[in-house]
Amino acid sequence: MSQTRRDVDADLVARVQRGDKRAFDLLVLKYQRRIMRLLARLLRSPADIEDVTQEAFIKAYRALPQFRGESAFYTWLYRIAINTARNWHVSQSRRPQTVDGFVNEDGETFEQIDNLTDINTPDAVLASKQVAATINAAIDELPDELRVAILLREIEGMSYEDIAQSMGCPIGTVRSRIFRARDAIATKLRPVLDTDPERRW
Repeated sequence: MSQTRRDVDADLVARVQRGDKRAFDLLVLKYQRRIMRLLARLLRSPADIEDVTQEAFIKAYRALPQFRGESAFYTWLYRIAINTARNWHVSQSRRPQTVDGFVNEDGETFEQIDNLTDINTPDAVLASKQVAATINAAIDELPDELRVAILLREIEGMSYEDIAQSMGCPIGTVRSRIFRARDAIATKLRPVLDTDPERRW
């Protein structure tokens, strides 16, 4: 019988709680790229992303003795990472900003524009760059709770339930935040895409 990701994580967490530091190394290896990819959308500098990722894992390691498994390990870890990034912003006294590129599963960085460009005519490239820039700017202007919700859904592909656990709020609140975020992005995109004001996209 194959184990689910949650079962595997629970086994590793139990080993860490029994004093097996190697088990925590395995959890770091498993989730480091995902946490860095999330934080790359919340922080600008690669050095800051590395520092906050490291701090989040340190906090997780220290808090693991109290982890009871009521939620999946990865949703608990995402919550720690989000809170660590928030605390970092407070300490830096500056607003979070998005970056133009992000890291895929293989650790390769690429521009969001790469996903949008399918015809390499100058007009198409310019239009794609405008769309990508507009989306990034719209995400950047969102309040923190809307930005995190839309990033976890659209970039990380997390379920509403997992987002709710990661953000520590009800599913209805998550749905509302994602709707509001999409609506705000659509409002910014309408002039660029020249779409009907009655339609979202």
